Amino acid sequence: MHVTADAIICSVRSHGEVGAIVRAFTASHGLMAGYVQGARGRTLRPVLIPGNIVKGEWRARTLGQLASLSVDPAHSRAHLLGEPLAVAGIEWACTLTATTLPEGQAYAALHSALDGLLQAIELAPAARGWAPSMARYEALLLSELGYGGNDPVGMDSTDSALKVMAANRTALLAHVLGDRRADIMAARERLIDRLKRAVA
Repeated sequence: MHVTADAIICSVRSHGEVGAIVRAFTASHGLMAGYVQGARGRTLRPVLIPGNIVKGEWRARTLGQLASLSVDPAHSRAHLLGEPLAVAGIEWACTLTATTLPEGQAYAALHSALDGLLQAIELAPAARGWAPSMARYEALLLSELGYGGNDPVGMDSTDSALKVMAANRTALLAHVLGDRRADIMAARERLIDRLKRAVA
């Protein structure tokens, strides 16, 4: 297997002394995992941040083997690390994607939606500029996995987005997250808490 594609970093899990298993979301090949040698070193650590975009190259001898992955930076969102609300939004969107999507299956609409959501988080001056997109992304992911309702409409504020996200929460717990719910939902609860404080 040899795949070269732009990808959104979704999760980075340390593996061995210096490496990491990275899951990244591509438009044409879906979610793909790969082992990055030296991922925890000075050069790659700021590149392998969830939400960043990289040019990735996956190589494996067989389809069932964990690929080796090499990455080059394409777009960094590291400048947002000092903004707790933006970090919480990126963390939740990427964690949800990495945890729920099957690997190697393309979800072009989801990839486009995640890319747009991350751009909104990066560029919007306040959460009201991207909170509705977060609620829509959750709903779209549920729909793409076969568990969802329609794309929510009429959201024009953080308050209305929070109401949609409350409904999404029930579906996520019932259908998608399963036994992994505790660790994953902690990221979501951090986001919800910060969104509520932003509109208080």
